[in-house]
Amino acid sequence: MNNRLLQFSYKYGALIFIGLVILFFSLRNEYFFTYSNLVDILRSISILTFVAIGVTISLTVDGFDLSVGSTVSLTTVATATMMIWYELPLAVVLIVPLLIGAVVGLLNAFLIVKVRIPDLLATLAVMYIVSGIHKTYTKGYSIYNNMQFQDGTKAPGVMNPDFLWIGQGKLLGVPFPVILMVLAVIGAHVFMKYTRFGRRTTMTGGNEEAARLSGVRVRRVRAWAYVASGVFAAIGGILYTARVGSGQIDAGAPMLMDAVAAVFVGYSVFGAGRPNIIGTFVGAVLTGILINGLTMLHVQYYTTDIIKGAVLVLALTVTFVHLSRRRA
Repeated sequence: MNNRLLQFSYKYGALIFIGLVILFFSLRNEYFFTYSNLVDILRSISILTFVAIGVTISLTVDGFDLSVGSTVSLTTVATATMMIWYELPLAVVLIVPLLIGAVVGLLNAFLIVKVRIPDLLATLAVMYIVSGIHKTYTKGYSIYNNMQFQDGTKAPGVMNPDFLWIGQGKLLGVPFPVILMVLAVIGAHVFMKYTRFGRRTTMTGGNEEAARLSGVRVRRVRAWAYVASGVFAAIGGILYTARVGSGQIDAGAPMLMDAVAAVFVGYSVFGAGRPNIIGTFVGAVLTGILINGLTMLHVQYYTTDIIKGAVLVLALTVTFVHLSRRRA
C-alpha cells in the first residue's frame, strides 16, 4: 500500500499540488481563477519557459548550463541597442541576438567538449564573462528610448512598434508570447521524444559510453545541446525586451534559478525522473501560479523564494526517494 501511494504521488503529485494551489488561491481571492489572470500567469512565465527549455536540453546530455541568465541579459541589451542606438532593421534585430546565443553556446561547448572542463565550472566562467561583456558594452546603463549619453547627446532611435508587438501584442485574443511558448514546448517535446537526434540526445545523457558504442557522435550531440541552450536563452532575451520595452541591465540574473527550479520540479511530473520538456513546462506553470497568487494575497515579495524553495525540496524529495527505492 505504501509503495502504491508513493508511486501515485511520484507520477501525479506535481499536478495534484498545482490543482490544490489553484483551489487555495481561488478561495482566497475571487479574481484569481479568471481568464484574464490565468492568461497573465501564462504570459509571465513565457520568458522563463524558453530559458528553462534550454536548461532542460543541457541537463538531458548530463550537463548543466549556468550561463543562460547572463545570455538573457546580453541579448536583451543587444536587442535594445540595435534599435535605439543604431536604428537597424527588424530582421537584423531578431537574428543577431539568436547568433549571440549560439556563439555563447559554442563557447560553452568548446570548453566542455574540446577542453574537457567540467560543465558547471565552464558555464560558470562563461556566465561571468558574458555578464561582464553586457555591462561593459552598455557602461552599466539600461537602454531606453532616446536615452541620454554621458556626453549630453541623445540616442537617435526608439523601440520598433512591430518589435514591441512580439512581447505585448495579442493574436485572436491570446498574448503572442503565450502562443510562442506553447509552440516551443510542443516542438521541443516532439523533437526530443520522437526524432532520431532527440533520442540520441537522451541516450548520451543516460549513458555516454553506451551511446558512443552504439554509433552516436556524443561530442557533437553535447555541443548541439549547449548551442540550443544558448539560442533558447536568446529568445528569452528578445521576448523580455519586447515585453518591457527597454534593455535592462542584469535582466536575466533571476531567471537562472527560476529556470533550474522549474526543470527539477519537472523531474517528478508523470514519474519521469529525468529532464523532460513537459515536466519543465509544468514546473514553470507552478512557479507562475505561486508568484501570482502570493502577490494577489499581498505577501511580501521576499518571502516567495522561501516558498519556491520549499516546493522544490518537496518535489526533489518525492523524486529521489522513489528513484532510490526503485534501484533497491
